[in-house]
Amino acid sequence: MARAEHPGVETVVPRTWAELQDLLFSEPWPQRAGRYHSTVVHRGLVCAGYGLLTSLQRLGRLERETDLLRNFRKYSRVPFGRQESDWEWLTLAQHHGLPTRILDWTYSPLVALHFATADVQRHDEDGAVWSVDFVAAHERLPEQVRSALREWGGAAFTVELLGQVAPTLTAFDALDPEPFMVFFEPPSLDERIVNQYASFSVLSSRRERPDAWLTRAEPPLVRKVVVPAALKPLVRERLDQANITERVLFPGLDGLSRWLTRYYSSPPRC
Repeated sequence: MARAEHPGVETVVPRTWAELQDLLFSEPWPQRAGRYHSTVVHRGLVCAGYGLLTSLQRLGRLERETDLLRNFRKYSRVPFGRQESDWEWLTLAQHHGLPTRILDWTYSPLVALHFATADVQRHDEDGAVWSVDFVAAHERLPEQVRSALREWGGAAFTVELLGQVAPTLTAFDALDPEPFMVFFEPPSLDERIVNQYASFSVLSSRRERPDAWLTRAEPPLVRKVVVPAALKPLVRERLDQANITERVLFPGLDGLSRWLTRYYSSPPRC
């Protein structure tokens, strides 16, 4: 099977489960990663040909971003005692499937591998795990945004800090004429966010593709590790042994049902 390439993206194709683990877990990549705290986040995709595209961009109605968020706030029950910025609502909307400009990541390579291999009907296709050095991405922030993070003392933003930097998406977009990307940790709305070890990214432009922005940097900030179709069944078995399954990542009866459905599914016919 031909593998789709993404220009400017370092693409690596492991041959074995051991090579795949080494690529996703071994340091130095990046060289600055501390002994216990990596600065890399990961995103697993079932198809290696997929790029990094937000759900809002996939919807194809970028001009409706404000309408989507406004009506989500209008018709949902208020989950916050006091709502001071767009970021709480944007995070909640993304978490519940509304098309937004947010992209989901995880600090866990194994969780990313789950999303690359969970659909057993697509085990005849190569998957991929995209990895980004988010600290290096933050080095390219506008000075006023970078200084806010530096004063905060953390490596990633929170919704509270983003609210201080720019309380609305309009104000966020206006901080700099050139698009920039922020990585932030969502609040623990439920066990799903906690168990998936979630991280979110957001660009200061609804139109800019995340993969295009990441590959324009010099050197590029992103790497793609292909999960070959021939390895997917073995990877899936190893993840199940490690309890990286739907019933853990999606706690509740829905996740249990998804796990049982996959567990008893037949492999695809080639």
